[in-house]
Amino acid sequence: MDKSKVIFGNKMSGSTYRKAVRGKKGYVRRFGDDSGVDYELTIRDNRHIGDILGVKDIVVARPKNGSGVALEKPQFDHEKGLIVGNIRMGFGHYRISMAIASAAHSMGYTPYWLDLNSFPDTTCTKVISAQNDLYSLGSRISQKSRLFNKLVWEPMNYEGFRKLSYNACDQKNAELMAPVYRKIPKDIPVVGTHVWPAQAAVHAGMEHVVNAIPDNWPMALHLAEGSIHTIQTHNSYMGYRILNGMDGKRVLKPMPADSLVYTGHYIDHELVSNIENDCEARVARKKNGEPMRFLLTIGGAGAQKEIFAAIIKRLLPAIRQGKAALYVNVGDYRNVWEQLKEEIPQLGHIAHEHFDNWEETKKFAAMALGGEVKGIHGFYHSNIFEAVYCTNLLLRSCDVLVTKPSELAFYPVPKLFIKRVGGHERWGAIHSAEIGDGTLECEDIAHTLQMVELFMNDEHLLQDMCDNIVKNKQMGIYDGAYKVVELAMSRQNL
Repeated sequence: MDKSKVIFGNKMSGSTYRKAVRGKKGYVRRFGDDSGVDYELTIRDNRHIGDILGVKDIVVARPKNGSGVALEKPQFDHEKGLIVGNIRMGFGHYRISMAIASAAHSMGYTPYWLDLNSFPDTTCTKVISAQNDLYSLGSRISQKSRLFNKLVWEPMNYEGFRKLSYNACDQKNAELMAPVYRKIPKDIPVVGTHVWPAQAAVHAGMEHVVNAIPDNWPMALHLAEGSIHTIQTHNSYMGYRILNGMDGKRVLKPMPADSLVYTGHYIDHELVSNIENDCEARVARKKNGEPMRFLLTIGGAGAQKEIFAAIIKRLLPAIRQGKAALYVNVGDYRNVWEQLKEEIPQLGHIAHEHFDNWEETKKFAAMALGGEVKGIHGFYHSNIFEAVYCTNLLLRSCDVLVTKPSELAFYPVPKLFIKRVGGHERWGAIHSAEIGDGTLECEDIAHTLQMVELFMNDEHLLQDMCDNIVKNKQMGIYDGAYKVVELAMSRQNL
């Protein structure tokens, strides 16, 4: 059955299917169809997070010898190997991949990293890059234009991606992504941390595919029929099960029960296994009057820089007085750090810059777990792995994470949520507030600064969140990554 014609038993209209076919043909005209290309496949150790998470990279490229035959046959571990399929689109999907890899590594498995957006020879990467460029452009415009955000960006992220018709188009495009899986043994389990690697794996005939769905707002965008879908919250289970609102008010045929599994939050083993110790340390720092450590993460293209600038300005007096300390991770966007320094001249004089020195960053993160931290520490890494995982390393020693309610909304650390970028993100903050490990979404700077002051001065807020995080762990809320790995390695079939 053509996956763009019928989705979980729900027939798409002729116009929807024709649109999906036209979309695929458009990409073929732009980038070609490489379904007949015999790509070379190699495996190598990941030199950035390989020592921490045991990750090995899968590399797909045209054969250097021009013969169409691989120069060497890569050796996969058929018993313990697990493919983590992802795309380099924002930090959230990479972060989920790292959580899955971390859990797999801790359980004795070998995680193979398959980034579909890192093979420039392939049509797959060209299609993904083109869509990523469009999404990034929309995100930047939405931060500059309230009208665009209200009329275009929020509706697209909230309702546009929710429609089954959107999934129909994605499924057709994913046919162009399947060739990257051609030489991967079909019995190796795949966990897709974005829907395209999951869809492509199904189209390629991979036998065991798990689709780890992000966020907390059910959208057809995330459907990959033929895979086992996992979700992080009970709240979204029924929405996905009945495909709620994915074709207006039409009552749709539901997803089969064995296609949808609640797992809990996708969190790294290093974080989950240390929850009690880290929360105890946070509470102790608060009681002892040590500087409260705020971690600011600026992902994407530096969105919401003005909010972070306001927070830094408000915290400067407390930092000088030894009442607060600040981590600022600008990811792989050094220009954002430079812009912050232009707006806050003091930053350039008092901040310690941990820039593009991964070993030094790891040493600082380890020291901060039991040592003294003062002042402002800025972090920038040009490599995407280091840029993303830097936040993971700093999470354990921070007291409060300041972030938009994206994938970090699910992490076991006290959180202050600033205004969302996409409409779907609001549900991450709602879920976090409900389980008591984060604030409500602060939709403007005034309310954001109010929460900063509350964390600093209130005697109970941080303690309550830490207590809730420990209770949540006891209930298994943060065990999602382990359960996804277990599900994949059980090699279930639909």
